[in-house]
Amino acid sequence: MAFIDLMKEKAKQDVMTIILPESNDKRTLIAAAQVLKEKTADLIMIGKEEKIMDGAHWLEVDLTGLKVVDPDTDPKFDHYAETLFKLREKKGMTLEKAQEILKTDYITYGVMMVKEKDADGLVAGACHATADTLRPALQILKTAPGTELVSSFFVMCCKDDTYGNDGVLLFADCALNQNPNPEELAAIATASAASFEAFVGGDARVAMLSHSTKGSAKHADVTKVVEATRIAKEKHPEIKLDGELQLDAALVKEVGELKAPTSDVAGKANVLIFPDIDAGNIGYKLVQRFAGAKAFGPVLQGLAAPVNDLSRGCNAEDIVACVALTAFQATIM
Repeated sequence: MAFIDLMKEKAKQDVMTIILPESNDKRTLIAAAQVLKEKTADLIMIGKEEKIMDGAHWLEVDLTGLKVVDPDTDPKFDHYAETLFKLREKKGMTLEKAQEILKTDYITYGVMMVKEKDADGLVAGACHATADTLRPALQILKTAPGTELVSSFFVMCCKDDTYGNDGVLLFADCALNQNPNPEELAAIATASAASFEAFVGGDARVAMLSHSTKGSAKHADVTKVVEATRIAKEKHPEIKLDGELQLDAALVKEVGELKAPTSDVAGKANVLIFPDIDAGNIGYKLVQRFAGAKAFGPVLQGLAAPVNDLSRGCNAEDIVACVALTAFQATIM
């Protein structure tokens, strides 16, 4: 079974409630109809019900079963405003400002609903910048207990099943942390190992990527990866993790055996940790565009509840997939 089909089946086993706050976006309306049809999640949209249903009628999609919450009439509005005010009071928030934000910013409204456990997760970003989705999540939900750093990952499903687990790999961090220091890179690696095992299944084999393999090059960028590897191994010796490794040494059996013969990861990695966001973002898009891989994400790891970001270039199927991932993520948190 394809990875995303497996996620959908798992989501159906314990149906979660997911918020889609971008109710004015036609891709979101089309995706919502598909999610409701597939029964991978219960859905809440935020906005004016009449306008949402008019849009659905114009698009000829069925939103039967959708719950719509309108901040102007929601009986919980005052509670959300008071809670937001108290959460952000030390940062200069006033009750009046909280009310204004919640009337106009549907993503923040949705995050408040997740915070107050009136929903299990949220998916947005089809028509908002990443910062607009992540900022309220980080400010309001905070991090999960024991989390060192919030980071992101993509699940990459390749046409060629040679690499990873039958062609499925996890790439991190390709979307959130710009230039992580060794401690942050180690935290990304250990969180990604846990995410791989939760989402994909099987043992994670984590490669800390570099332009160097086991000292073949000397540079501060290499030293960062070497130090991150040391920290991750020291904190989590149970994880199969090694570095620094070049990409071919991480993935290709013959190259791994030649360049890192004592490694239990080289040549068979299924989790790739990039040294910075430039390498990660370029890397996943190269695999997606040139190799025709399916890229699912970015999925955020480390938040107290699931909030996930879409690309503004996404299509309706991307939103459907992200809802399934978010719903499954809610079941394991």
